[in-house]
This record gives sequence, structure tokens and C-alpha cells, in this order.
Amino acid sequence: MDARRVTFEGFGGISLAADIRGDEAAWPVLFLHGGGQTRHAWGGAAATIAASGWKTITLDLRGHGESDWAPGANYAIESFAGDIVAVIEQLGKPAVLVGASLGGVASLRAESSADGNLSAGLVLVDIAPNPNPAGIEKISTFMRSGFDGFATLDDAAAAIAAYTPQRKRATNYEGLKKVLRERDGRWYWHWDPQFMNPERAKIARATTDAETLELLSHIHVPTLLVRGLLSDVVTDEGVALFRQGIPHAQVVEVGGAAHMIAGDKNDAFADAVIDFLATSVTLGA
Repeated sequence: MDARRVTFEGFGGISLAADIRGDEAAWPVLFLHGGGQTRHAWGGAAATIAASGWKTITLDLRGHGESDWAPGANYAIESFAGDIVAVIEQLGKPAVLVGASLGGVASLRAESSADGNLSAGLVLVDIAPNPNPAGIEKISTFMRSGFDGFATLDDAAAAIAAYTPQRKRATNYEGLKKVLRERDGRWYWHWDPQFMNPERAKIARATTDAETLELLSHIHVPTLLVRGLLSDVVTDEGVALFRQGIPHAQVVEVGGAAHMIAGDKNDAFADAVIDFLATSVTLGA
């Protein structure tokens, strides 16, 4: 399904790039990627879900992809949450939020801080309290690996393959160009390096301390947690705490998928989201 490129105004006037698929009159589903990714991480799932009757919006978070880099390196979680609020206001309807990793934490913050329900539902992708520190460090190490750029696209593909051994190594380098940009003869990740400044620690910490359980207690909309069974980030203890914080939440576990579930098992992920949208989300809520 063809995507339509649009721009939203985020918190503080920042410009946010997005792709929209599906019928403009359909109910919106807003996809929010993880740190270091871009809106293209959702392409396959967003197209499938749009084909099932929803309007899907895949957003480049501030500092990522074609969205503006944040003035003053403002990458506090509150700013990401503020962007979500701003986009939903422009959509004119309480979208269903689908957030992975950073996008999931920001979705939790936005929904839990709203006066009433901000969204029509939440799909949180491999996000739970008390994540495995080793898994968080693995993500950070991978993200830092490209700070000096890659000499070739093949080098970038090798780095991605080492980080995601459960996937086939990319051979279509045109796809890689969606997450990399060439500068001075080298290829760099398509996000602001200042995203990894000390404010980044606040984002990671938001998933580990008691504040997360407080956030969960304010979630009253239909909620789905999608967990990758190969994930080295979400733990059994974290899932139990998640269920404690949101007793009405549903949990779907996807075999063969690690932290980036939509990329690992797109069809299983899309099917889980479509089923949740069809059975649990009340349109107009």
C-alpha cells in the first residue's frame, strides 16, 4: 500500500515527518519506533494494518529520520510524550498508539499524564518494568557503533547482522539507505548523535524504577503488550509487574522474535495488532 508523506508540528514547534497509509476517514493508528530507528521500521506492519481498514501513521520521532533534530538536544522523555500529544491533537481523534521501546515509553508517559484518555488504546512492543540491564547495554553499544560512520553499506549490514542474528542478513542495500545517510564518503545512522547524551539515561531509567509502576496505574484504555520470546530486554519478572500495573492488559508472546518484533516477525506482529484492534478497541473512545 502506497504511503503519503506528511509533516506534523511537534512539541515546541519541531517538525515531525510521517507516512500515512489507508483511508483518510478511517480510525488512526499511530506507530512510534524505538531509539535509533525511523518510521520505516513499521512499513510492512503499517501497510498490512491499513489494508485491514485502519489509517496508519508511522512517525519519525524527534531527532530521527527526516524529523527535526531537537534544539538544545532536548530528548527528555517528556518531550517525546509532548510530540505524541501534539500529533494526536492534529489528527483530531484519539489514535491507537503502537510504541516500541522508546516509542512505547513515550506512549506510556503521554497516556498516563493525560487529563482523561488521550488514546483509544495502547500497543506496547517489548516494554515492561525492570528490563534486563545487559539487554539495554547491548542496544546502547549497537547504537554507538556507528558514531564514526561506516566505510560501506556492507559494513553497516554486517553491524546490523551481528546485532540481529535471528534475521537473514540484508542484501538489499536500498533498504539500508532508509536508516543511513551518506556524509563525506561515509554512512551514518539517520539520527542525531546528541540523542545519546545524558538525557538518554532518563529514558532508560524510566523503564526500571518505581515510576514505571506509577505510570502503569494510570492506564485505563485497552492495552496490549507484545513480547518477543527471544528478547534480552523484557523479563518474566517485568511482564508480571506489567500485569500487576495494568490488570486489564493482554499479553501476546511472539516466538522467533527479539526486541524489534515487527522487524523479526512482521506477520505475527501485524496479526496480533489487528486482532487487538478488532476485539478490544472501541471506536470513538
